[in-house]
Amino acid sequence: MLCCDAAGILNSPEDSCPPPVLLLSSSCPPPVLLLLLANMGFTDLLEEVGGFGRYQWIHVTLISLPGLLMASQNLLNNFVSGIPAHHCNPPTNQSLRDLALTYQVDEQQLLKVFIPPDPSGNRLDRCRRYVEPQWHLLHLNGSLNASQLQTEGCVDGWSFDQSEFSSTTVSEWDLVCSLRPLKQMIQTIYMGGVLTGAIIFGGLSDRFGRKSVLIWSYLQLAVLGCSSALSPSYTAYCIFRFLSGMAVSGIILNGVSLKVEWIPTKTRTLVGTLTSFFFTFGQMILAGLAYWLRDWRKLQLVVCAPQFIFFAYSWWYAESARWLVLNRRSEKALKTLHRVARINRRPEITDKLTLEVLHSHMSKEIESSRSSFTAFDLLKTRRIRRISICLIAVWFSTSFAYYGLAMDLQKFGVSIYLMQIIFGAVDIPAKFFALGLLSYLGRRVSQVSCLFLSAVIIFANIFVPTDMQNLRTTLACLGKAFTSASFTTVYLYTGELYPTVIRQTGMGFVSTMARIGSMAAPAVLILDEVFPALPSVVYGGAAVLASGFACFLPETLNKPLPDTIEDVEQIRSGRSSPSHLKEGVSLKEGVASPDDWGVVIKEGEAVKGINDREGSGLNAL
Repeated sequence: MLCCDAAGILNSPEDSCPPPVLLLSSSCPPPVLLLLLANMGFTDLLEEVGGFGRYQWIHVTLISLPGLLMASQNLLNNFVSGIPAHHCNPPTNQSLRDLALTYQVDEQQLLKVFIPPDPSGNRLDRCRRYVEPQWHLLHLNGSLNASQLQTEGCVDGWSFDQSEFSSTTVSEWDLVCSLRPLKQMIQTIYMGGVLTGAIIFGGLSDRFGRKSVLIWSYLQLAVLGCSSALSPSYTAYCIFRFLSGMAVSGIILNGVSLKVEWIPTKTRTLVGTLTSFFFTFGQMILAGLAYWLRDWRKLQLVVCAPQFIFFAYSWWYAESARWLVLNRRSEKALKTLHRVARINRRPEITDKLTLEVLHSHMSKEIESSRSSFTAFDLLKTRRIRRISICLIAVWFSTSFAYYGLAMDLQKFGVSIYLMQIIFGAVDIPAKFFALGLLSYLGRRVSQVSCLFLSAVIIFANIFVPTDMQNLRTTLACLGKAFTSASFTTVYLYTGELYPTVIRQTGMGFVSTMARIGSMAAPAVLILDEVFPALPSVVYGGAAVLASGFACFLPETLNKPLPDTIEDVEQIRSGRSSPSHLKEGVSLKEGVASPDDWGVVIKEGEAVKGINDREGSGLNAL
């Protein structure tokens, strides 16, 4: 680093420098001071106002707390729309209790008179009943071919078991049998809201700021989420869930942006890793709340009402000073930095930090903001086009398989509440496993391995008998772990593959494919009516296909980080890399997960899962 000595003489890079705060001292003549600051970025300015100080601790904690309930929003349909055991109601003129007393048999035995067994013969059919009561079955000791008896649909509705759920949207609106696809449609509509919110709120945050949109998103989720609990109909509930999904995007998108834009580069490792676990623990909190409440309206209300608290304290947040400067509001940015300095107990900086100093620190950011790239730049050149196509497959399939497993917990024959806790806990070792693979095997091998192994496990579970619950649960957890590790890998890998000038555009584009994958995953579960193993075949097949695409991605471990599209074309073609390229990104950027839809942090910039550049139209998570 260049600096001035006490006499105002510019030292060489090899000379020792005083503490960073002295860079703002009066020892440097104004021309030299401006020369120094022109070589510095906003990250250096954060160090001047206290680095990761008292303000950053409070700021990061308050923004991260809502993450405990974001996982609840994404996985809420597992419990709100859980499918209880059910069967047709007997004819309305028949009272099971009175008949049981008359024939001196229990009600379960009496149900055989009205309802045939399902094809397995182990339980009552869920969607058919006898046209006429078969009283002779009470005295039949042998087996009977029920297919010879005339049956009909559940014309008098269904009776739902309340031992696992006291009430769900399925039991309230009879979303079973021919209406069963509507249950999965709720999650697809919600994920559609997440995608729409990413596009809308991404653009709004560029125009109105991160803080304003984040505050609105808290209020929107609080009001509309609680309104969902009062929905009088299925249609109204779907509308509220769509709008809630939009708010979730606004919270995650702007929360992550506002958080990382106030964190110095050297501390982003610890912060990124620790805050990602808020979403992991949130999955386990959801299981506890669902087990405690058992009623879908109460659960919906409890996971959304805390957003009013987040809305109340979010007014304390400081707007991103970086955004303020780039949007020609430097005076407010300066006041904000002064406030942060005072909270960090660095009041002396307020006299030395002026508009001239602020603009000098951010000269590079201001210059780079004038250039604009769009999604078309991802397809113009040969190697960038190949990278983009491969990443589309990887992102889509990773999200597709992840939510395919996470949104179908009832099929394993284990308590859905226990499965949710296990599925949440397995993400913790999965993230560290992925980071270990990335360090020793490289990015490409790690990505291919995680996708292929998740596919193998999904396929293997098809052949495990349903009565071997422990083995099925173990394999499901391993599959979830590998898809989670694939997410961690692809977040880092994508940021290293795209050059700086289109990195945000690229991240926004490919993460949009992930949102589409999460929308498609619940809809595929409907295919089990055609063939029970078909959803697993589709999920596993997508993962295998994506692992094949990942084989064509270039390795980036210990490689220079490209700045321009030309750098990528030269590096990937085997020509010598330009001398101005920065060092490659290491694993210090932290841990990402599909639930936090996190960010990949690069030296001196926040690479979000959106396109912050105006005009791209792809601000998507």
